This record gives sequence, C-alpha cells and structure tokens, in this order.
Amino acid sequence: MHSGPNVSTPPGLMSALTLSPSCRPRLIGRPIVVTPSSSSSSGPPRRRVGLRGGGIAGIRCDYTCFEIKEVGYRPPGTQVNLLKDVSFSLREKSFGLIFGQSGSGKTTLLQLLAGLSKPTSGSVCVQRYTDDGAPKGTPHSLTPEKVGIVFQFPERYFIADTIVDEVTFGWPRQKSSMQLKEQLALKLQRAFSWVGLDRISLDKNPQSLSGGYKRRLALAIQLVEVPDLLILDEPLAGLDWKARADVVKLLKYLKREVTILVVSHDLRELACLVDQSWKMEMGGILRKDSNRRISTISSFPLIII
Repeated sequence: MHSGPNVSTPPGLMSALTLSPSCRPRLIGRPIVVTPSSSSSSGPPRRRVGLRGGGIAGIRCDYTCFEIKEVGYRPPGTQVNLLKDVSFSLREKSFGLIFGQSGSGKTTLLQLLAGLSKPTSGSVCVQRYTDDGAPKGTPHSLTPEKVGIVFQFPERYFIADTIVDEVTFGWPRQKSSMQLKEQLALKLQRAFSWVGLDRISLDKNPQSLSGGYKRRLALAIQLVEVPDLLILDEPLAGLDWKARADVVKLLKYLKREVTILVVSHDLRELACLVDQSWKMEMGGILRKDSNRRISTISSFPLIII
C-alpha cells in the first residue's frame, strides 16, 4: 500500500484523456483569516492566513457535519415504511459504520443519501459548526454531486474493455484544451495513487484484475472528483482474507482525505477505523451504538480458515 500520492503518471494517461467531466474546484486546506485585536502600532491591522487544522495559535477550527434528521421512506405506491424517523450526524473526515440484519433498510438509507431516491419525510443536509460546537450559518441540502457511492460487488457493473474507458465512462464528450486535459490527468493520477493503482496500465481489462484491485478501481472512479461524502455498501463482501486486509488498509488511508460512511456486516475487521456507529433494526429504525459493541468485537482474535 502507498502511504500517499505518488508523482508518477499511469501509462497512457495523458493520451487517453479526450473526455471532459464537469469539474468543480476543491480546497484541501480551507484558508482561514485571523484578524488580531487592535494595538498601539500604526497602520491597518495585519492579518494572518493559515490552513484549517494547521495548529496556528488563535485560529478557530470550524468543522462540517452531515446531518440526517427524521428521515422516513415509503416506496411509491405502497403503505410500507422502510425507514422510520432516522436521525444521525457524521462529522467530516470521520468513519461511520451502520450495521444490522439484512432487510432492515441499510442499503435503502444509503440510496437516499446518494440522491438515488427521495425521502418521504425528513431532511439530509450539511451544517457548519464553530470549534465550540455552535452552528454557523444555515444548513444546506446535501446534493448528489457531492456524494460518491460504491455498491456491493461493484465489479459486476464494469462494462468497458479498458480501465481508462471504465473510469471515464459517462463523461461528456467534447473538445478540451491541453490545460484541462492536464487537470484531468492530475485528478486521475491522484485517485489512482490514493487507491494504489498508479503503476497499472490503463489499457488493462478491468475484469482481468484481482478481486481486491477491482474494488480499488471502483473506489478510484468515485474519487476522481473528490466527494464530500463517500458511501460504501459492504466493501469487503466476496473478498479473500488478503484482499480484505488490503481494503481495510486502503480505507484507513482514505478516511484522512474524505468522510466515509459504510454499511457492513464485517464489524471486527472494520472496528479499528470506526469513529461512530449505528445499528439498523428491523423496520427501518436506526439506533446509536455506544461503540462498546464494536470495541468488544474488535478484541476478538482474528481466525483465518
């Protein structure tokens, strides 16, 4: 696994970029301006500019939370509520885990968060807070463009014959400048480096990759345009023990870059990553988990058969 982005460019990357997605700029470190109190010195007060989380004394470190409030969902044409008053909050750059029995509504909730369905009631929004926990400004809706989702067994949905065609499938086809192609190349390079695919040929058939590398490719597709929230549905399902361990290491690195929400039955292997956890009970009722259950499970020895 790679400890961070690599400067090497995947083979054939620049020549393959003839497509152009709608790009949205993103600041990895948000500039924060601090104005000191007035002093006896003449002239206008000086301003110090730092990066959020940079550790400069006096800087207020605001943070963002993804907030789901009293969300309910009833499929059109039915009288059955799949989700009932689901509420939780997930802080940015943290790892959230939802677990529970099959059929309890976990995947339905992920689809609502990704904008694939609309809640029957409630809201899904983003709220900014000051470092002392006070709300800052009004909350705004979480839009689908800000969310990346990787479904269970994502490799089943690969349709292209090459990795580069798989990654760029669905991008608007239009003429683009060399500068834009370079920007896209850097974004692809960053995504591939994050998931450890930066040394693989883009002409390779996705179906020829191992199970673990197929999962990495599915993640890279969502990370080209860095999402505010990355949603994963059973990311370890169907993988052998080594691939599962590799994916866990990858998620440990990615949680430093993006906010991650996972639905999984594999509590023990993911326990070391979890910052917050919730249990989805049958009938679509979500309850906060104290993390005692996750901590207890993580203390069990790993037995590989």
